[in-house]
Amino acid sequence: MAGRQIYNPEGFKNVERDGKVCGFEFQFKLQYYRGITLSIIRDIAVTIDGEKIPRENVFLTINGETFSLEECRTVVSPLYRWEFGEFGTVTVAKEGGLAKGPHHISVLQHIAPSYMPFPIQAVCDADFEI
Repeated sequence: MAGRQIYNPEGFKNVERDGKVCGFEFQFKLQYYRGITLSIIRDIAVTIDGEKIPRENVFLTINGETFSLEECRTVVSPLYRWEFGEFGTVTVAKEGGLAKGPHHISVLQHIAPSYMPFPIQAVCDADFEI
């Protein structure tokens, strides 16, 4: 997949809390042909500059509410559907965030729709700058 179509080029930034950089975030689109409830998300595996991010450090924000990947598995409310074509915000807890300059990201979305006999995975790579 072409990263430019999936990732919001304006959506890459470091996250600061209480005056300290504690991670980074990016915005990207669901790689599925329709909207989904968050409960079918099995993983959003993030690799940044060759470093695999632990699953427990990845959070997804949809419609203003943030969930860990484990919490996503229990979210069935239509208020928090990830709709086709909409950007979701992924926040990665990483002390110090990302250094200024160029970076390479690879994200694997893994979903398991109940009506499919197998899970669906999609990978998207992109280069960006902070």
